[in-house]
Amino acid sequence: MTPARSRHIRRKTASPGATNVAIIGAGRGGTALMEIFANDPLVQIVGVAEVDPRAPGLSLAEQLGIPVTRDYRQLLDMERVDLIIDVSGSSEVWHALQDFHRMGVTVIGGASAKFMWELIEARIRATAEIEKTLTKYQSLYRLYVKESSAAVTEERTRIACEIHDGLVQSLAGVNFKLDLCQQLLRKNPKAGLATIKETKAQLKLAIQEARQVIFNLRPLHYDKMELIPALTNYFKSYETNTHIATHFTVTGDERTLFPRTKIFLFRIIQEALSNVEKHAKAKRVSIRLEIDVEMLRITIIDNGIGFDMEAVLRDPEKWDHFGIKGILERARLVGGEGRIESKKGHGTKVVVEVPLANRAKRKDGSHGEN
Repeated sequence: MTPARSRHIRRKTASPGATNVAIIGAGRGGTALMEIFANDPLVQIVGVAEVDPRAPGLSLAEQLGIPVTRDYRQLLDMERVDLIIDVSGSSEVWHALQDFHRMGVTVIGGASAKFMWELIEARIRATAEIEKTLTKYQSLYRLYVKESSAAVTEERTRIACEIHDGLVQSLAGVNFKLDLCQQLLRKNPKAGLATIKETKAQLKLAIQEARQVIFNLRPLHYDKMELIPALTNYFKSYETNTHIATHFTVTGDERTLFPRTKIFLFRIIQEALSNVEKHAKAKRVSIRLEIDVEMLRITIIDNGIGFDMEAVLRDPEKWDHFGIKGILERARLVGGEGRIESKKGHGTKVVVEVPLANRAKRKDGSHGEN
């Protein structure tokens, strides 16, 4: 028995009507029986017999405070015993037990006992696997909470900058032009009318910028959760604002994706393209989205200056600076994996893959869904 498993086992107080069990053998079988019975209030282990001082179950018996003897016959002489289980594997012991008869005492051994402890051992392994999976999803949930909080702060900062640098300045310009129009209309009506025309054009631009800010706040149409139209609009805006040629191709049906996956996918692409704008000095970027029955794959390739991937991975600050961490963590949060390939002078390639097999049937919104 491993120490990790023993930490979860405590000697409990048995109920008044508990079955008193004696176990012969402290090998794999005896260990499995002690592990499962130790947590059962309806069972009280009254003794264990084992001749091998190196048997793995002896340390567990000591931990649980179970009396141990080398002579199994001492267990047969105990007054308060209801069930004797022989998992020693000794034919001599089993033959002796077959001749043992006492009112109210049941003896299990041979193939029946082996089947019992193997079944119990399988249950212990299954429980350990469940605990391992639960720990994994708890870790992912903590990552989700952390990432969500960071994403909110990041989005607020980005949108605030957009409003300050774009919309606010445009509206301030419109206000200035309107003041100018007021003065010109009294002195030079013709020039005033021309300024009004310019002001209308500037106001139209401010409206477009306001719509872009609103779109960035709600990139997906939440009534329909349409990913492809949202990406298409985003790429048009990105191309206009950054002057980086953007080529988008898609295969498959987005209706097979869960809303949560669509949101995270949009943010992954947004993060990757933000990195292209900030660091790559690229002239063009291609985005390919592939959706099939078993796999969702997004590939983003730019023709920028690239970077030394190994150097970045060795330096946590650079890892954050280049936006790699955010992309990989968002991929993990939808059960996928991300990888980034780059070399100086050869651009950068981002690939995110999310398995979809056997998940299309899910209809609920449980954690870990795609």
